[in-house]
Amino acid sequence: MARSLRQKRSFTIGVIVPEVSEGYAALVLSGVEDYLLQEGYFYFVVSHRHRSDLINEYPPLLQQRAVEGIIAVDTLLTESSALPVVAISGHSRVPGVTNIALDHILAAHLALEHLKNLGHTRIAMIKGQDFSSDTEIRWTALHTVAKQLGITIYDQLTVQLESDSPSPEVGYSVTRKILARNEPFTALFAFNDISAIGAIRALRESGRRVPEDVSVIGFDDIQSAAYQNPALTTVRQPLRQMGVIAAETLLSRINSSRDEVPPEIVVKPELIVRSTTAPVA
Repeated sequence: MARSLRQKRSFTIGVIVPEVSEGYAALVLSGVEDYLLQEGYFYFVVSHRHRSDLINEYPPLLQQRAVEGIIAVDTLLTESSALPVVAISGHSRVPGVTNIALDHILAAHLALEHLKNLGHTRIAMIKGQDFSSDTEIRWTALHTVAKQLGITIYDQLTVQLESDSPSPEVGYSVTRKILARNEPFTALFAFNDISAIGAIRALRESGRRVPEDVSVIGFDDIQSAAYQNPALTTVRQPLRQMGVIAAETLLSRINSSRDEVPPEIVVKPELIVRSTTAPVA
């Protein structure tokens, strides 16, 4: 308090997330928190559940509470702010916003090449929800890489997540839809680890073994992925590191007198091979 009064600063950051659960946002937040605590900053967290009215209202509300900058996680920002802003997986080009983005082409290549090398050619796909900022860029990357590798993406083996629930139920229900179509497939690539976990339950209930009958790959590498049974093969996003980079970039912008704003910082994914993928029987 004495430092804030003396320097006429709040040393407070606003963080905007879709929701707080075990998955994506929680790991990003842990990285943000680590760096801000180290630098002596406090932060507010607000969640919007993908409601456009809240996404538009939160930046000015946080500014009224004297935050010095904003970190937006998986939140589609459309308007510039008077404050420095760093977006994680925002993707939109907004003046004054620095984007922390994953290399989705590399991510798609890691997953699809792994499955191809195991002999899989009929791959079911779980696409992300319409409201997720990563959905379209990742789906475009998958089509680009699939064409390069000679892999066909079949419409009848593609489903899209719909609910905003952070539960594996969303992956479970759409996988049941794929199974009901009676189309043969030997692998499944899920939008995230949470939906992959739900998909595995649906596959098991249908009498299919993982990975003996169907290989499954998730995305993100949440903390519980390694402790599933079997342990989940996944494309790791360095989520905690992305949170650290976002906080470090934001504080650098806050404490710098320069006007230049780096438009994008790209981070690399990594394929984590565990026990849910195997060669085609």
